[in-house]
This record gives sequence, C-alpha cells and structure tokens, in this order.
Amino acid sequence: MQFKRFAIVTLMGAALMASGCNRATLAEKHNPAKVDSTDVKGIMRVTLEKRAAERIGLQTVAVRDEEVVLAGGTKTLKVVPYGALMYDTKGETWAFTNPTPLVFVRQHIVVESIVGDRAFLAEGPAVGTLVVTVGATELMGAEHKYGQ
Repeated sequence: MQFKRFAIVTLMGAALMASGCNRATLAEKHNPAKVDSTDVKGIMRVTLEKRAAERIGLQTVAVRDEEVVLAGGTKTLKVVPYGALMYDTKGETWAFTNPTPLVFVRQHIVVESIVGDRAFLAEGPAVGTLVVTVGATELMGAEHKYGQ
C-alpha cells in the first residue's frame, strides 16, 4: 500500500512537471524599478511596482512651511524631516519627490539649517510636494543602477 501511494505521488509530480505547471520562464530578468529619463540632465524618473514600494517600506510626507525666529526677525522656510535628505558622492543634497503614485524624481535642495529631526530648506520642492522619508536609499540605488 505504501509503495502504491509513493508511485501515485511520483507519477502526479512527473505529470505536473511535464505539463509545464509552475514552470518559471527566466528569459528576462525581472526588475521592480523602471528608470526613465527626465527633462533635467542626469536626473532619472524611478517608477516602482506597488509590491516593491511595500517591500522597502516606502514612506512620504508633504513639504510644509514653518516660521522660524532669526536674529533679524522671523522668516518662513520650507521644512522636511531630516530623513528626506540624501547626499551624493560630491556632497550635494537631494530629496526624492513623489509627483504621482509610485513615481519618484530626485530634486536638488539647499539646506538652510537642521534642528533636531527637521531640515529647513533655502531651496527645494514646493510646499505640499510629497518627499520620500523612508526608502530614498533604495530609490537612489535604482536610479543609478547600483548592484546591476
């Protein structure tokens, strides 16, 4: 009886394999990030699959205005969480914007100052623009095709 079960299971497995069930086609390497050019030289647009964004735990927050007190009075500056800042190999500062769902574009920023976990910007994305606070490192890697 034991031999019959083994033979039946073996034959079923062989039949499934022969029929091509669950056979993966590896003709093309899967890439969960698509990279396209933009109008700005050296800046690429990264489009992620939904599952890829979930896997890296991608999070965004909107750029906001905040009034700060300076020696000469008050000034309104754009503010983002410190986690939104990315630095390139030349020391330039960037943030990844999120103009449409699952699409990310690196934008140059100029930091006025950092106070705690907030970065006050002299130049950067408009107020209300979504910037990446978690997952920017992976986006930078995808944009520059690190690891490929």
